[in-house]
Amino acid sequence: MKKILSLVIVLAAALSSSAEQPKKVKPVKNIILMITDGTSISTVSAARWLQVYRDPANTRLNIDPWLCAYVRTCNSDAPIGDSAPTTSCYVTGHLSRSAYVSTFPPYKGQDNIEPVDSTRAYAPMASILEAGRQLQGKALGMVFTCQFCHATPADCSAHYYNRNASQLLADQAVHNGFDVIIGGGNRYLTADGETYLRQNGTSVYRNDLQAMRADKGNKMWALFGDVEMDYDLDRNPQEQPSLAEMTETALSKLSQDKDGFFLLVEGSKVDWAAHDNDPAALPNEFLAFDKACGVALDFARRHGNTAVIIVPDHGNSGFSIGRRDLNDYSRQPLRKLFGQVNQYKRSADGMERLINAQPFDSLRSLWQTYQGIDLSAEEYSQIINCKGYKPSPIPEDMRQPDKSSSLYSPYLSVIITKILTKHTPFGWTTGGHTGEDVFLAVYNPNNQRPLGFTTNTELAHYMQSLWSMDQTKMDNFTDQIFARHKDVFASYQCTIQKSEEKDVWPILTVSNPANGKSLTARAFSNIIETGGKQVQLPSVITYVDRNDMFYLPKTLDKYLK
Repeated sequence: MKKILSLVIVLAAALSSSAEQPKKVKPVKNIILMITDGTSISTVSAARWLQVYRDPANTRLNIDPWLCAYVRTCNSDAPIGDSAPTTSCYVTGHLSRSAYVSTFPPYKGQDNIEPVDSTRAYAPMASILEAGRQLQGKALGMVFTCQFCHATPADCSAHYYNRNASQLLADQAVHNGFDVIIGGGNRYLTADGETYLRQNGTSVYRNDLQAMRADKGNKMWALFGDVEMDYDLDRNPQEQPSLAEMTETALSKLSQDKDGFFLLVEGSKVDWAAHDNDPAALPNEFLAFDKACGVALDFARRHGNTAVIIVPDHGNSGFSIGRRDLNDYSRQPLRKLFGQVNQYKRSADGMERLINAQPFDSLRSLWQTYQGIDLSAEEYSQIINCKGYKPSPIPEDMRQPDKSSSLYSPYLSVIITKILTKHTPFGWTTGGHTGEDVFLAVYNPNNQRPLGFTTNTELAHYMQSLWSMDQTKMDNFTDQIFARHKDVFASYQCTIQKSEEKDVWPILTVSNPANGKSLTARAFSNIIETGGKQVQLPSVITYVDRNDMFYLPKTLDKYLK
């Protein structure tokens, strides 16, 4: 008995010692960070089961061999995370508040989960991408399926306390030195922004898949869709690339840089499908992300000296395989649980667009063809009485949906998701984010990976160590490139010019009365004017209206001496 007890103690000690962050991590040349936005572990399970249903021999996802830990994600003042602060934590090493994009949070007293420096509130937090480019000469790239100013890509390319300030986040991305960007958001790339990119040697393509594929340069922006790209289920492969192709294209260009690269890959719309409670889009969108993971992992194994970190930023929707109103669902075979899901050929959004674009007499056949569903009388009635169904034969002012029905909603897309869910074994508890831990998968060529349980700040520190950095170096770098203008120009005269016009950003003018020299800096750009010339800085200049402060490099006072 004593021998058995001793063995148990030894095993427990071994397990606890292994469930730690790796010490003295050997640096690598390249980092690929893959964020599957808003992905709970049940989403991963559903995607894997759907893959098995389609091909019984294909029982593993590309991420499976590299699963190694759980990650706690959170805001600085709340356990349930928001995409803006959760991804910004991964790339900066600091927690922040909901909606904050790589920006220090205000102090919240006892609500702070980790210590918060109140003197830094609203100041930008430098990212590992900015540090890698400016301190080590790394190339930078991002691919995603949302718009490029959305929370996760913005965390890697911009700074502000409001993730919904889309245009100022977009303008920062343009001016923040990225070599490759592929994703959505044509609306947010202005004519001035496109001109700036082209003048700096970057090819720019809008909704031009063939041109993207033919491009031979190493600097490229390729945008698809006015705002976001289509769900993978809805995607026309002749018009929009898959996330896997976007990843492969970015890697082919970034890998030409002798100093290495950082690539963000986001499965953006896994999160959107979860928010919408869309059982058609959710598992398929994760499978599209997993294919992109396969591309990244193949690259890392072939080329070496590359780490791949795969992780969600938070959970979403309380998605479950199993629902209380289904009789005996736990005894159903795979074909019963996933056979219907496999027939779904459009997301709820895609289905809404499809039935609204076709005549009323095709409604039932469209559901049969694209979703494998013969609409019941209740389902049919709810659709044709919804004001959002444009071809309905019932005049809009005479439509009378049954509000007592479990399918009722004033929104057509919601009725569609409810119908789709009704025919699956899936359930949802919310349309918002959830606070469970998320998975971590890591490929490291030196087999140094976090194990067991880790936090989002600890994962950030692990990535920093891959480039011989730590949090102190990152914070010192932040202080150098994002100093308060009142400190940098304390000896000079400063004025801030503001405009009431939309998307016209404040301008800082600084003058030295002693020698007549002056400098002007426009917010959310990297360009200053001094001595009649324009100078491009390696950092973006940001402005915060809440404290009326510009944040810019400490060294700018040299232009006034």
